[in-house]
Amino acid sequence: MKQNEGKIGIKEYVAIISLAIGTKLSDDTPTIIFENARNAGWIVVLLMGLMAFIPVILLIKVFSAHKGKDLHEVIIHIFGRFFGTIISILLLVAGVASIIADTGIYVDIIGTMYFTKTPPSIIYVMLMLVCAYGAKRGIEQIGTVAWVLLPYLKITLFIAILVSLNAGHFDYIFPILGEGSMEILKASAKNVSIFSDLFFIGLIAPLVTSFKDFKKGTLLGLVLVTLEISLAMVTFVMIFDYTTAEMLSYPFHETIRYIQIGFLQNVETLFFPFWLVATFIRFSFYLYISAVLLAGILKINEFEYLIPLITTLIILIGIAPDSPSIVLFNMRQNLLMLISPVFLFLPPLMWLIAKIRGDFKNGTVQETN
Repeated sequence: MKQNEGKIGIKEYVAIISLAIGTKLSDDTPTIIFENARNAGWIVVLLMGLMAFIPVILLIKVFSAHKGKDLHEVIIHIFGRFFGTIISILLLVAGVASIIADTGIYVDIIGTMYFTKTPPSIIYVMLMLVCAYGAKRGIEQIGTVAWVLLPYLKITLFIAILVSLNAGHFDYIFPILGEGSMEILKASAKNVSIFSDLFFIGLIAPLVTSFKDFKKGTLLGLVLVTLEISLAMVTFVMIFDYTTAEMLSYPFHETIRYIQIGFLQNVETLFFPFWLVATFIRFSFYLYISAVLLAGILKINEFEYLIPLITTLIILIGIAPDSPSIVLFNMRQNLLMLISPVFLFLPPLMWLIAKIRGDFKNGTVQETN
């Protein structure tokens, strides 16, 4: 690995994207998509990837004129100090709310599927403490661990998908357009924010070794996670049919409980450790970028000291709901719908304002370096 103090290479960058977004196939994201798209859920994921491509490419274009700045700094530059700070605060609130909902879902998975006798509050605290420690280690450590573990994580996922496809029924994916093309488009637009991590990831743009790696890594990551989640959606439909899949809270975990590899039964015990490590990496990264954004808003240089504060806040709010599986599912579904228009329209607006301001002129744009 190319050594650059305080920075990560394209391999570590793509690994972070792959784990941050790719692991969403293992939570309640497929259920949310199936609820709107029925057995065309896998097509919806492909359309979401295409929709996400436009804001992502425009965001990259904006960053090309502001190399060395992170997302908060670019927003301040484009919208001005006052409006830029308001936008960053709203993004921070949305981001922390998403972490609370997502971590609650993962605690529910661990508690209901694997550690049924352990109180959810204990699982929640342990999960957040481990992730806070990972975030405190910095982006280099997060990226390195993500890259080292990525092959093991993806190989186990590939085995699970391969076995599931062999055990599934191909006829279940028909009618291939589900409820119809209009419903597919609506479901895609409503849930495209599952790729909004690619917007927030602009907070570490200056920490990627070069803008060229940032650009390539972002686009490569988008393609990989789109194909990965779409393939997993096909698998869930072929195993359970969409009528059952949309009623399962966590289709991935039900799938690895359903399949059998040779003489091995209870194969979920083989996948669980890798999935758990991916979960730690994902939320460590989320805590890290939340601290970066908060530090930018408060103008604090030592942002690492904000990680315990954010972690404590998330724990206090996250363990509050009395009915986590229902409350958090609805909360996450609503957040996806609220963040989707922001993800679709904010980057084009940033690009338009940057264009009007002339940021792409006078040699400020250098496509590659």
